[in-house]
Amino acid sequence: MTDAVGAHMRTELTSQPETWARAAGMRAEQALLPAPGARIAVVGCGTSWFMAQSYAALREAAGHGETDAFTASEVPIARGYDAIVALTRSGTTTEVLELAERVRGTTPVIVVLGDDTSPLVELADAVIALPFADERSVVQTRFATTALALLRASVGESLDAAIADAQAVLEGADDPADAGAPALADAEQYSFLGTGWTIGLAHEAALKLRESSQSWTESYSAMEYRHGPIAIAAPGRLTWQFGPAQDGLRAQVEATGARFVQHPVDPMADLVRVHRIALDRAVARGLDPDRPRNLTRSVILDA
Repeated sequence: MTDAVGAHMRTELTSQPETWARAAGMRAEQALLPAPGARIAVVGCGTSWFMAQSYAALREAAGHGETDAFTASEVPIARGYDAIVALTRSGTTTEVLELAERVRGTTPVIVVLGDDTSPLVELADAVIALPFADERSVVQTRFATTALALLRASVGESLDAAIADAQAVLEGADDPADAGAPALADAEQYSFLGTGWTIGLAHEAALKLRESSQSWTESYSAMEYRHGPIAIAAPGRLTWQFGPAQDGLRAQVEATGARFVQHPVDPMADLVRVHRIALDRAVARGLDPDRPRNLTRSVILDA
């Protein structure tokens, strides 16, 4: 292996505190998003879909109106949404382009993207461009979280604590010091859990480890985990909760012999920790997360 393996992912994931701060301050761009009270759909593919899930939960919880999240290929446009918010790093994903074309002239489409030269710009009613968060690595890190930082700020959340927590994670200042506990990067299997807006983060954490290091991962609503998925918990495996855990969950997981992980940091900063683990596991296995097998930067389907 050389120092160049995973170099793009490393640069991009470590830049997240800076890109979050920049996105949080983009007040004019945040004003382009649907106004409170609008009934909207938020769409994306892969990682962007999971960020859409998080934004949908946050927007509704903030009282800004009914907000549904869908993969771009499964949007029920007959429901008559007031607007569609599309998240896409490249702006070239086939399903997102096709959706924008289908609703053009009938439903406003606001896009949040990384590449502001993409063909989606011409189809959108409003564009929020984050080129400073775009990436060269196939495996996404900073674009997804930077988009979510902007969206969190748009519903009135402060990102100050999240930024500070992410910086501490990157510096290793808050790594757990559980005596005798194996390193987080050494688990045989990972189950990621969330509640509310952090369910999307759990799904994204599982995807990151699968994409980058071909690891065995699963993800669930925390309350749903005990309705069957906990059967996979065992010694050498890990159950990771984003945000506060429900009473009794830790004890039930630890009774299986699995390790339960929950860090008292902003959940988006905890996702940065997963990014770092994903990179380390990939490199240790002789894999390059900048160019993972079977994947490309954008899914462009043949006609």
